[in-house]
Amino acid sequence: MTGLLERLHEEPTLMRRAQGLLTILWVVMIPLALATGWVKSVTFVSALSLWALVASHGAWWAAASVECRQAEEDIPAEVVEEIVEETDVEESTV
Repeated sequence: MTGLLERLHEEPTLMRRAQGLLTILWVVMIPLALATGWVKSVTFVSALSLWALVASHGAWWAAASVECRQAEEDIPAEVVEEIVEETDVEESTV
């Protein structure tokens, strides 16, 4: 189980697939819960609340990890430096 969690943290594609699968599961559960009367159950509402909490924290973590990777790579600065090197800028006389 620890290996799977480590892979989820390291591989964004796998994390996105897992989150998508769990989201689809909960979307399917809503009509099922309405049909069976689980919506009136405190246990079901608690589980739904916990899922919302976990999903929001997972999304926050994924966004933060992307920002950290972007900060480490600093691609925009490299692109700007390359453009400046390749471009001749002359003063215009208007």
